[in-house]
Amino acid sequence: MAEQDELRPPDELIRLDGRVIVVTGAGGGIGAGIARRLMAAGATVVAHTRSSPVDHLVDADGQSLASVQADLAETDAPQRVVDAALTRCGRIDGLVNNAAVQPLVHFAELSDAEWSEMIDVNLTAVHRLTHAAAGAIRAHGAGGSIVHIASIEGHQPTDRHGHYATAKAGLLMHARAAAGAYGPDGIRVNSISPGLIDRHGLADDWPEGVARWHAAAPLGRLGTAADVGDACVFLCSDLAQWITGVDLVVDGGVLTRPTW
Repeated sequence: MAEQDELRPPDELIRLDGRVIVVTGAGGGIGAGIARRLMAAGATVVAHTRSSPVDHLVDADGQSLASVQADLAETDAPQRVVDAALTRCGRIDGLVNNAAVQPLVHFAELSDAEWSEMIDVNLTAVHRLTHAAAGAIRAHGAGGSIVHIASIEGHQPTDRHGHYATAKAGLLMHARAAAGAYGPDGIRVNSISPGLIDRHGLADDWPEGVARWHAAAPLGRLGTAADVGDACVFLCSDLAQWITGVDLVVDGGVLTRPTW
């Protein structure tokens, strides 16, 4: 396959036509941006949300999106998401583990319930989804790609995000471990660590944080959901067919600085 792909131009290798990719937490924000960019590259997206449908993501021809609702904190929810994708689309070629919770609390004041919620949704559910999706990808034998959306906080914790940073650091190692486990089946597993992603009202809600970010980022701006989506398109495409077990940092260069 690699020798044949040497004859294909990069603009063909980046295309995702005919591939079915599940995106969790796709109701808004980064997840919605990921779903849109994958659809723009030709993929059929199965968009998971916790409760609300995502009809607003349907592209012009209305043929690239299916939707499934589930609370990923429930033990059987990850398998139900994968089963729903198989029922609606017949196969799965990729998974983007984006769904997460991010409550603010000082690490020394964490309750057991707050810790459990963070680990259950941000780490355990990802493991279950990865296992279920890998089984579905293995069944068709053509290989596939799984992407964990981690965070630069998995590399450097910040105030009141210690439990979140712990879970995201776990995702980085989970991706590496899963890459080794599923590689023989042609399944690549990588992670993406975004920096601060802009959203409507962020500058008003957290002006001092946005100002610090602009000062720290060598590229001088906040990220966008499309920036993360484009990284997902790359890792899900044949351009990345020999890349597995790595973390792609998408942060405008902030981690190159001593602190942010």
